[in-house]
Amino acid sequence: MKTEPPSASSSVLSAVRHAFLWLVAGNAIGVMIAVLLLLPALNVWLGEWTYGRWMMVHMNVLLFGWCALPMVGILFVAYGAASGRLAAWCRPVVWLWSAALAAGAVSWLEGHSSGKLFLDWSGFVRVFFPFALGALWLLLATSLALNWRAQSRAVLLAKCAGLLVLLAVPFALYFASNPNVYPAVNPDTGGPIGSSQLDSSLGMVFILLAMPFALTRMNPAKVFTVRLAWMVLAANAIFCATLTRTDISHRLPSQYLGLGTILVWLPLAPAYYNAFQWIPATKRWRRAFLLWWGALVVSGWILFLPGILDRFKFTDGLVGHSLTAVAGFLTAYLLFAITQLVGECDASIVNGAWAFYAWNLGVLSYVVLFMIAGWIEGADPAFTMAPSLARNIFYIVRLLTGLAMLAASVEWLLSSFSPRISLVNEGEKAA
Repeated sequence: MKTEPPSASSSVLSAVRHAFLWLVAGNAIGVMIAVLLLLPALNVWLGEWTYGRWMMVHMNVLLFGWCALPMVGILFVAYGAASGRLAAWCRPVVWLWSAALAAGAVSWLEGHSSGKLFLDWSGFVRVFFPFALGALWLLLATSLALNWRAQSRAVLLAKCAGLLVLLAVPFALYFASNPNVYPAVNPDTGGPIGSSQLDSSLGMVFILLAMPFALTRMNPAKVFTVRLAWMVLAANAIFCATLTRTDISHRLPSQYLGLGTILVWLPLAPAYYNAFQWIPATKRWRRAFLLWWGALVVSGWILFLPGILDRFKFTDGLVGHSLTAVAGFLTAYLLFAITQLVGECDASIVNGAWAFYAWNLGVLSYVVLFMIAGWIEGADPAFTMAPSLARNIFYIVRLLTGLAMLAASVEWLLSSFSPRISLVNEGEKAA
């Protein structure tokens, strides 16, 4: 008997569509900001809603909208909420999340902010958004409580541990958004050191290793590769704990060589992901996110080296590195995860060739452009401030790359609403 390929549930598609909606909104704002850099006089027409306020909205809707909502879809599936009795509650949770983010956007445009980057929540939205996070947690906890007998002991313990971590998030977000907790600009902290950079990098590796268990099954023939990766991460963490944590120079060999241990994940990450059973449609975005991962690891270490960091610090070069992380690696990973979530039947949402190349080539051009601009700016700080032909050419190319990325995101959003996209998964068919 012929088996139909798996398709996306309406719960997952709801999270995916909202994520794409915020990606389009964030990219559209980014294009507008790029125009304002070329034609700053246009700020006059925006009244109080000028460049600075739109920049805040641009960054926050991409982080809390685009980067977060696919993870919500993964949690729906991992905790069993995407199908069964609680499936009908998934979409209201997604809508509540988007409503809180939309309220936040209006609040930021009106000039309300805690003054902290990515912790701009203030006033009533400082309560509204954690409330949406709490609603998600309640849905996941209820789903686990209803289905706990179907879980193995190890899986049940892992999911309970996950719920404990997730429970802390809304409280931590509310607490950290308080401007009185610690200053937005703290003169008592120094610059980046190898140990702190390795801390955050290993946290990213941990997430990278944990995510496949929420998305698919491991290949039994490649158990050794999976165990090896986790043992290397443990060794990395032990080594990282031995590094000095005081405010010291990044020029010390122990700092930049210690950070260099992250390079071991260049071959390990692809080997690890090859040890899991992915649907064939994920191949394109799986290769993309692994290539961006390699670029992120290598460029992050090189930019930390003595002499190079001194030249790139506080320049557009670090913006380019951030784009490598978010628009390159993280976005490719999210699209890979979305492909796995929606299934082979609905993978066409994100697998269009022209949108794939428009996004990745746009991001690559943006990153290269900003690395060059940062290197120039390091020697001539006035380069990005004083109008000149060279600076305007950089800004024009930046605008073009933004338009390419916007076009790709619009394609994904429209494809997610295409009539050919299935709204029923195997569990819903059985029901």
